[in-house]
Amino acid sequence: MKHLRNFCIIAHIDHGKSTLADRLLELTSTLEAREMEAQVLDDMDLEREKGITIKSHAIQMEYRHGGETFLLNLIDTPGHVDFSYEVSRSIASCEGALLVVDATQGIQAQTISNLYLAIDHNLEIIPVLNKIDMEAAQIEVVTDQICDLIGCGPEEVFKVSARTGEGVAPILDAIVDKIPAPSGKPDAPLRALIFDSVFNPFRGVIAYFKVFDGQIRKGDRVRFFNTGQDYEADEVGVLKMKLKPTEGVGCGDVGYAICGIKSATEVKVGDTITLSETPCSEAIAGFEEVKPMVFAGMYPVDASKFEELRTVLEKFQLNDASFVYEPESSLALGSGFRCGFLGLLHLEIVQERLFREFNMDVITTVPNVSYKVYTTQGEVMDVHNPSGMPAPTLIDHIEEPYIRAQIISKADYFGAIMKLCLDRRGTLVGQHFITADRVELNYDMPLSEIVFGFYDNLKTVSRGYASFDYHITGYRPARLVRLDILLNGEPADALSSLIHEDNAYEFGRKMCVKLKDLIPRQQFDIPIQAAIGAKIIARETVKQVRKDVTAKCYGGDITRKRKLLEKQKEGKKRMRQIGTVQVPQSAFMAVLKLD
Repeated sequence: MKHLRNFCIIAHIDHGKSTLADRLLELTSTLEAREMEAQVLDDMDLEREKGITIKSHAIQMEYRHGGETFLLNLIDTPGHVDFSYEVSRSIASCEGALLVVDATQGIQAQTISNLYLAIDHNLEIIPVLNKIDMEAAQIEVVTDQICDLIGCGPEEVFKVSARTGEGVAPILDAIVDKIPAPSGKPDAPLRALIFDSVFNPFRGVIAYFKVFDGQIRKGDRVRFFNTGQDYEADEVGVLKMKLKPTEGVGCGDVGYAICGIKSATEVKVGDTITLSETPCSEAIAGFEEVKPMVFAGMYPVDASKFEELRTVLEKFQLNDASFVYEPESSLALGSGFRCGFLGLLHLEIVQERLFREFNMDVITTVPNVSYKVYTTQGEVMDVHNPSGMPAPTLIDHIEEPYIRAQIISKADYFGAIMKLCLDRRGTLVGQHFITADRVELNYDMPLSEIVFGFYDNLKTVSRGYASFDYHITGYRPARLVRLDILLNGEPADALSSLIHEDNAYEFGRKMCVKLKDLIPRQQFDIPIQAAIGAKIIARETVKQVRKDVTAKCYGGDITRKRKLLEKQKEGKKRMRQIGTVQVPQSAFMAVLKLD
């Protein structure tokens, strides 16, 4: 155990975590030169296209130091606020962390929140200043920021360029010297914490775990503590670039187990693995239960694929434990699932991964957050969906979730960011200057206001410089109304939303204008109306496609033409009564992009 080191890399998005991981893999000769590529741990096409890490990736490296060989288990983590649950799971499996800060951008919001997560778990922090080879690098200034943040000396900050490899080698020595070896009891009953899992169609569920006490060997009869199920460990091993089978995984090490589990629901992230013959007395305190922030309905495009979608979501949840779902039905879209996400980027990534990895095309409804509705009978209801709202006469008051937003930016954009937050019903809690030209703003804001385009707008007004992080602070009373969209007089419940009274008119008008462009023309006029209860607040009309029925009349009496036009008019009226309006998927996505 004294030759083991478990550590993760934490940083804000785009500060060079994956590139630093590449250099560490090269220096330890974990991969051959022909296997090496940029961001080698980001194995999803989607991660490479977007240039972000979505999943944590664990890999084991061997390093010679002082004449001894050390095993280093590295977990590369995502940087975006929507994937902070992945980061918390990685941190729970480690004893130390590399805190990477970009020398051109300095300390950002997510840097601070990830650092606090690591400190809560008593991790040893090794500060790393990256991108020192860039012309815009402010090495002295950012070093001072890091020293202020974690209370270290300037000589303790490693100054590196992950792109060129300059200064990376001493980090490996620091990992061995500074990060403590895992503390566990090799002779105690087995206790291993599952921090991730993945579904393999041929071998079943593969569980990734960290052994806290005891050891697990191939062929052992193991028990999953929370579910109480017993299995045989057909294969155990360590995580190299590919899975590498071994005879056993010892105390303090990170590895995987294949037990031939075919049902995705039997493995829970945060569960404890122990032995059937000598089980441990208590489970390891797992990760905190994930709390979804944004809810949206997911429905199969073809109603007959409902069961297939259920199976796909079960398998997907194994690989993304922060995603939650439950069945629901809609008048317009039939049977589907109410899904919870950590943010809008998470929603977008889930939808894209379902299509790419499982070939599952889904219709996603307008996202919203969870509200607490207090009825006149004194009951409290959690409402995730506008269709679940009781009648207005039964509502006493509604409370919506509030967040504490932390925004760090250059002082030049101070005014523009304040205006953006005030427009989104934010109240300033505090501000302080980190340096002469960098300011930190703290706002209390409704979560529903940041769901739609807030992050994009923040990047626009700050020219990409501002960073944003938030956490839920509680619920507060709000004046909310349910805004319905009527197509041809019928409510399209998938487009309904709960919105603040002051913003309802403008939002309804924009929705109508947007839908007018997106809904294809039919043989009859389609009125698009936005309504609050029985009151119509906005209207647009998709004009009908007309056939020139008078083309065969040449000359003659006007009554002949009029007769044909009247006959056409009757047909249109009849058609409109029985006609249905198909809403394309682009219409649902366009609602998210409403400016």
